[in-house]
Amino acid sequence: MTLHIFNPEHDLALASGLSNFTAPHAGRQLRHDLSWLPALWANNDDVVLVEDVEKARRAINRRKVKPCLLAGKQQLASLPISSIEPWGWNKALRAQLLRLSIDEQLMPNEAALAEIRNLSHRRTAAMLLPHLQQECTVGEAHECTTEDQVKELMERYENIVIKAPWSSSGRGIRFFTIHNSPLTSISWLRNVISRQGSVMVEPYYHKMKDFGMEFMSDGQGNVTYLGLSLFHTTNGAYKGNLIATEQAKRQLLGRYIPLELLDTTQQKICQLLGKVFENKYQGPFGVDMMVIKSTQPSLHPCVEINLRRTMGHMALALGQKTNPTSDDDIRHVMRIDYTDKHYKLRIKRL
Repeated sequence: MTLHIFNPEHDLALASGLSNFTAPHAGRQLRHDLSWLPALWANNDDVVLVEDVEKARRAINRRKVKPCLLAGKQQLASLPISSIEPWGWNKALRAQLLRLSIDEQLMPNEAALAEIRNLSHRRTAAMLLPHLQQECTVGEAHECTTEDQVKELMERYENIVIKAPWSSSGRGIRFFTIHNSPLTSISWLRNVISRQGSVMVEPYYHKMKDFGMEFMSDGQGNVTYLGLSLFHTTNGAYKGNLIATEQAKRQLLGRYIPLELLDTTQQKICQLLGKVFENKYQGPFGVDMMVIKSTQPSLHPCVEINLRRTMGHMALALGQKTNPTSDDDIRHVMRIDYTDKHYKLRIKRL
């Protein structure tokens, strides 16, 4: 029996590096309201940890999700759990599960968690990026440990994006320009370098389209491609995913860039990250990309790597339910709304 856990505060927990991490109210609320989401991909004989069993069961019934066992925290110790699949692994989650008397042999040890955190640093994407460059691709990223290094890059590019090494969607990102750098942003920069040791700096690119690719690592050197993720962001914050067949998503991206470029990029990621993750990371991950506006549209093949399950994985799971046929004309938008002080999954047919 596999235990599935939705812990959307994962990125913030990674950034803290603490075992006794307490998520902000919004993160706790999101986990409380949507703890049932793993039922979308769990097997029938799996169990999903939920905050409120009855509320979760109603949500699953509304979505006509295949049945699986739902359990509250106090029920876990009595279940025959043989493996654990959270949204993402971090020290705080391990500490929570130990307090619930879950067998620690089912969890990564402290050294393995440190490796996952290290691989989740944005420098991993920066290291991968040069190996993905080919015709019609762009992208570079630099790790800076001092304010002077950041200023040098700002003078070189004039407009830059500065990212905290570990941060959640839409957070930990600032846009700097050589002509206007507010004192609050400079204070933020100094604070991140002090707390996390560095920042990642990239030239500012004029984005035309956000998308990503979703993968699964077996931890033994093999990476499997799962599908495309077409999503929308505002100032880096996630807003929603398109649910459609792979063919339909490829056709949409084919309006901007050659499909052969997508295929070679996907193959290179599988080969390169298979080696990087061998004996270090087993589980789902996603690579975010962008179509960049230039003389001809170009591909940024690795904006960041999310070493966890993503909303793109969830959209793929939902696609199997909302597009049961191969009809490419059936498309939906998936988003997470915050209304009446609660988070809700919304799916709208286009």
